[in-house]
Parts: sequence; C-alpha cells; structure tokens
Amino acid sequence: MSEFNVPKLRFREFEGEWEKYIFKNIVKLQRGSSPRPIVKYITNADDGVNWIKIGDTINGTNYIDNTEQKITKEGAKKSRKVSIGDIILSNSMSYGKPFILNIDGYIHDGWFVIREYENYFHKAYLLQVLGSEQIQRQYKRLAAGGVVNNISSELVNSVKINLPQKPEQQKIANFLTSIDQKIEQLTKKKKLLVAYKKGVMQKIFSQEIRFRDENGEVYGDWVERKLGEIATFFSGGTPTSTNKSYYSGTIPFIGSGNIKSYEVEQFISEEALSNSSSKMVNKGDLLYALYGATSGEVAISKINGAINQAVLCIRSEENIYFLYYWLLFKKESIIVTYLQGGQGNLSAKIIKSLKLNLPSLAEQTKIANFLSSIDKKIEQVNRQIEESKGFKKGLLQQMFV
Repeated sequence: MSEFNVPKLRFREFEGEWEKYIFKNIVKLQRGSSPRPIVKYITNADDGVNWIKIGDTINGTNYIDNTEQKITKEGAKKSRKVSIGDIILSNSMSYGKPFILNIDGYIHDGWFVIREYENYFHKAYLLQVLGSEQIQRQYKRLAAGGVVNNISSELVNSVKINLPQKPEQQKIANFLTSIDQKIEQLTKKKKLLVAYKKGVMQKIFSQEIRFRDENGEVYGDWVERKLGEIATFFSGGTPTSTNKSYYSGTIPFIGSGNIKSYEVEQFISEEALSNSSSKMVNKGDLLYALYGATSGEVAISKINGAINQAVLCIRSEENIYFLYYWLLFKKESIIVTYLQGGQGNLSAKIIKSLKLNLPSLAEQTKIANFLSSIDKKIEQVNRQIEESKGFKKGLLQQMFV
C-alpha cells in the first residue's frame, strides 16, 4: 500500500493518499541560545526563571514539568523564551527527541523550538511523528557518514514527511497517546517501587525494621563481622588476546560490564581457560565489579562462565542474596570512600575489609526473600514497559508512511 503513499495500517474511515512535504516548508524551526558563561547566570533567587536542560527530561514521558536550575532575568535576555504547550526538539545527546512543555522558561542551544506548524499539523500528531523511526532514519541517512550524535537545523529542515488530513492525524495521535499514557503510568509505578525498595533497605540494614520467627519473636542480635571472615573470594584473568583460537570457544567470558547479563559477546575455549588466570563461576554466584565503568556494581550471575580480572566472585555459607542486597545498599558509600572522584580501582582486599552487621541465617533468608519479592515486581513492571514500547514501535512502522 505504501507505493500509493498510504500507510500499511489505517483507520478504515479514512482513504486517499497522504500529501508529501519538506519540513522547512511547513514549520518554522528556532534554535535556543545560551548566555556565556552560563555559570554567571545560574541563580537560586526567587525571581529566577526556568532554565530547561536535557537533564530535565524524564524517561517514559514526552513532557517536561519542571527544571533543576534557574537563570537570572539578565541571562534570560540572551536566551530563547518558550511557553507552556511549545514543542521543543533536542539536538544533542538524546538527539531528535521531541517534548511538550508544561512550563514556561528559556532554552539553550541544545534545543530547537518548533513554531508555526498549526496549518499542517495536529500538535499531538507532530509530537508522535517527530519521535518516529521514519524521521530518525532520515536524520542518520542525511548526516555525513550515516551516523549522527547532534542534529542541525539544516538536517531537520530537509526531512521529507507525508501527512494525512488533520482529522486522521488526530485519530492516530489519540490512539498513540493512549499507549504513551500507559507507558508513563508504568514508568511512574516502577519509579515508586524503586524508591520504596531503597527506603526499605535503609530501614532493614539500620535494623529499624526487624523480622520475626514463626513464634512471632524477633530474631537474635546482629553481629559485626568483616566480609572476609564469612566468605571466600577469587577473581579471574584475560587469555592472551593475540591467540585467536582462545576466543573461538563456547565458554561465556564475563567482564565487569556484563555481570548482570544473560548473554555475553565474547566466548573463550577450554584451552584459553587452562592457559590463563581466568576462573569459572556458576549461575547463582555473587559477582562484584572491581573496576571499569561499572565499578561497584554487584549481581547474582545468571549464567555459568569464566570471569576476567575486573570481576570478583564471592562465595559464602551465609545467604548469598542477603550479601548481594547488602553490597547493593552499600554501593554508593563504597564508591565515595574508595574511588576518589570516580577514579581508581576497587580490590579484593578492600571488599574483604568491609564490615557488616550480620543477622542469623534465618533472618537473612527472610530479608533476602522480602527484597527479592520487590525486585520481581519491578522486573514485571519493566517487562510491561518494554512490551508496550515494542507494541508502539510496531504500530509506528505501519501507521506512518
């Protein structure tokens, strides 16, 4: 059907071909601007005005409701004013993503604002089409080299677009917006669950919340121990990279960046395992990232595989999930204490020296089961979010030309 400039999937009350346009002929694109140096104009004063940044966006929603920072009225004179209801388009970082403003404010040069579109677009439809894969593909195709991290006004203006009449635009937009609302509700639910988990972990590990046995009695006192006294530790190594045969095997090779993953990109051979310091871990082992971008991350291994030197395996007769949640809870404190400014590495020696208050094994199990139940709810909501996003993505591919 697309040969006749109509979508594959269409509401049955509409017919006829969609009109072809070039973006620059049907909208006006204006770029934001930044007063320099921006730090001079950031203010906490009551008369400051909203300074809208990429960081003010929230995953799972197409709206911006508030700002982290404000600028002075003097700085505002050197920026671009935007108002409630305006559509702004990021041109850096999450490039090309559109948002509707629920606030007045000012935008810097990392944003475009779209003006004078009303003759051709229903607003909600414009928001949907700007975020569609059809438009994103054009950005990449039109950019030199086929890959783009930032988009220019020339790039946006040169995009070709096919448009139905406004009644059809509105019907499409209403349908897609209902899916967006579901995604937004699920995203908020996930955010609340994550915040609840963080709060309850604080209360559990400070012993503000205690669990009881089958007789309703509180378990015994927690005992301070060093992690090195209750667990065994080992890390792995990396087989020689120049020996290609070492990397043609079937053993998953787990680095610090994929300790949480079900799948890995690299595999090594039995020969590589025998001729290197790499060590095998089992599904269910506690893994800790010692260095790299994920330093301080902790996970229960989802697969059997071999680890490199950036991964520490922790085994214990204590409840391994309790230790996992405790290390997860202590992550920020460990990084602040041992990684100055985010630089440097952790080590097995540091992890072994960590002190924790240890409850009885029975209470450990109850704590682990309780926190695991929250994680399962978070995972369930996350699956619903991803399924909804996938459903919408499929619709966008068929409902636009």
